[in-house]
Amino acid sequence: MKNIGIILVRIALLLLLAGLFFGHLASETYQMTEAKNGVLGFLSLRPLHVSSAYLGIITAGLGFISIVIQKRKNTFLSKLLQYSHLALWVIALIGIFYSYFTGDFGGREYWEFNPIWAVPIFVSFIIFLIYYLYQLGFKEKWNVYQWMWLTGIIFFIFTFIENYLWLFPYFRSHFIADMTLQWKVNGSLVGAVNQIIYGVAFYLMEKISGDNKTSYQKLSFALYFLGLFNLMFNWGHHIYLLPTEKIIHYIAYAVSMTEWILFIRIFYKWNKQIKENKQHYYFFPYRFLMAADYWVIINLGMALLMSIPAINLYTHGTHITVAHAMGTTIGINTMIILAASFYFIKPTFLSKKTLKLNSLFFWSTQLILLTFLISLIGMGIQRALWQVGLKKSTFSQMTQASSLWTLLFIILGTLLMIFMGYFIIYLILKSLKKNQVT
Repeated sequence: MKNIGIILVRIALLLLLAGLFFGHLASETYQMTEAKNGVLGFLSLRPLHVSSAYLGIITAGLGFISIVIQKRKNTFLSKLLQYSHLALWVIALIGIFYSYFTGDFGGREYWEFNPIWAVPIFVSFIIFLIYYLYQLGFKEKWNVYQWMWLTGIIFFIFTFIENYLWLFPYFRSHFIADMTLQWKVNGSLVGAVNQIIYGVAFYLMEKISGDNKTSYQKLSFALYFLGLFNLMFNWGHHIYLLPTEKIIHYIAYAVSMTEWILFIRIFYKWNKQIKENKQHYYFFPYRFLMAADYWVIINLGMALLMSIPAINLYTHGTHITVAHAMGTTIGINTMIILAASFYFIKPTFLSKKTLKLNSLFFWSTQLILLTFLISLIGMGIQRALWQVGLKKSTFSQMTQASSLWTLLFIILGTLLMIFMGYFIIYLILKSLKKNQVT
């Protein structure tokens, strides 16, 4: 049977590569003194960059799940569901990029394409949910990552419906309610996708360690429910600036602070992890998982600080928020995707020269990403001080004051595109040499 999962992974890698390229072009617009229209303008490049990266992460997650569960059943119904999902997903992707390249906008933030292309996305997820339940069944006890995948898929569908409630005049006519819903959706959709990607990370850790007991332990399920709890309620820190009910803000703040439990747990496991790093150092799936774990610590720390209302007042709408989003997207999600891609594609022979080159690009990527995020934070601090009125200057003067940070941001973004692009192209080429993924 044709491995639909690996087809989805290839599409995902191409989308991530496109995301890097469009992100590079978007960063170049910061140096332009005159606005550009059309595809090369920032208004088009930003959604091309964001959608490519976001849809790449979603596609990768669905691809990895398909690879894992495909062998369970090989019936006519399972094939029909798989091919139907793939066809609808490809139709949606083609429609979305056609919409962007022709300037046919009409959606909201992160989903700026014509809303008609949301229909095949929604239907494809419904079909994938049916396929997932059909393949797994309910005869055996589910482990933690199987539950994470299920809740990720279900919450994505539910939140995706919320994402398009603005199409109805009732919701669109109430500005505060409309903004609250849209900002809530953006946070919850990311949480739903994270459930899928983090479930993939759990799966990889189980297979690399050879210990499947961890996936059934109470602690694993406790951490899973903590993540699910945050998915459902911690979106409230996105709306601190909106004049909504204060109880929503209080609940959001309390829920956000529960992430300290996960934060402390990560630090507690560090000592044992350092020993494991030496044992699996040259195994690239593990190495990228190790990197993702360190980026979790950095981004979780940043997220916790940004969840404090007094700090959020300064950071909201600045490049500090962008730095957190980039750190999560690249540092955590993309590292997990690269780990899983190395694991499932299984490059057959790695010479010493290739290992050294891969190691060089791996560590260079981590260092470049760190300095890239620092440059964004530098730009964000300049913007934060200006927007709260602590700097009495015009917008252009504030932008000029950030010129060095901006230049660093462009240079590092270009290097990040080159070094991360190397791994993506490498994996695509390796995957094309195999008809089946083992």
